[in-house]
Amino acid sequence: MPSVPYILKGIVTTLKFVVVSILLGFVLGTILSLCKISKVKVLRWGADAYTSIFRGTPLILQLLIIYNATPQLTGYKIEPFLAGVLTFGLNSAAYVSEIIRAGINGVDKGQREASMALGVSYGSMMRQIILPQALKNILPALMNEFITLTKESAIIAVIGTTDIMRRAQIVGADTYRYFEPLITAGIIYYLMVMALTVLGRMLERRMSRGD
Repeated sequence: MPSVPYILKGIVTTLKFVVVSILLGFVLGTILSLCKISKVKVLRWGADAYTSIFRGTPLILQLLIIYNATPQLTGYKIEPFLAGVLTFGLNSAAYVSEIIRAGINGVDKGQREASMALGVSYGSMMRQIILPQALKNILPALMNEFITLTKESAIIAVIGTTDIMRRAQIVGADTYRYFEPLITAGIIYYLMVMALTVLGRMLERRMSRGD
């Protein structure tokens, strides 16, 4: 199919979008998870409210609000790529925060008590002792979240970002044949997901050898 190279060019846009969204979601999710286990009620309430909102509303609604409402509220015309990254990063953070919180709570409490008894500061304890162990335990869940984000990234086609899905739609509209370009897009997404799955298993094996 002559349009395959055109669709393949969307891989770069999709990968850039996914990588930036994952990084944003992970960083913000980590911060939210620490707020959720904080002794400060305001931080816990704010983090829980954030998670409830982003998990309780459709992703495409969040995308359209950020893309269409930002110019109305701020007068700034946000670019489709930036709108997509913000939406997916903020949405993913809600799920990642729950995953990391569960991982932190799953670490033996005796290690916290021992750290405090040795005079280790809270920040150092989290950074050097608790979080590394938590991340090792929740790696499969994190990889599943990242795989889900990769598949759902096709939604950004609705705001005109020329990713894989959008290019497939353009080819279909130009040729009046949608089956071939959409199947091509499906194969590309499938291969990307399989690559992430293999990467996740490799990381799991490497971390298990380090135990």
